[in-house]
Amino acid sequence: MTTYFFRLFVFGQTERSVAAQANLRMLCESLLPGRYRVEVVDVAEHPDVADQERVLATPMVVRMAPLPRYRVIGDLSDHRRMATALGLPEEAPPTPLGDEA
Repeated sequence: MTTYFFRLFVFGQTERSVAAQANLRMLCESLLPGRYRVEVVDVAEHPDVADQERVLATPMVVRMAPLPRYRVIGDLSDHRRMATALGLPEEAPPTPLGDEA
């Protein structure tokens, strides 16, 4: 199964940064349960990483893997639009047989 890796760029722990983190994690849990990793980078603390990724505004998420890379800027509150922009599957994969709770 493919594992997705996202890098979320924020500037401090502002309300907008916290909302973006929550929105990204909520989207990943609904579409990619157990198949994702999120790394949060504060551009104030790591400007070199932000420069390397050409971060122009925050919050911004970059889908690092699988390739190709996709970028979305904003608080990530529109989950359908964000899923499309990040190239994610439109619905959660079916639960394998025998995994019922």
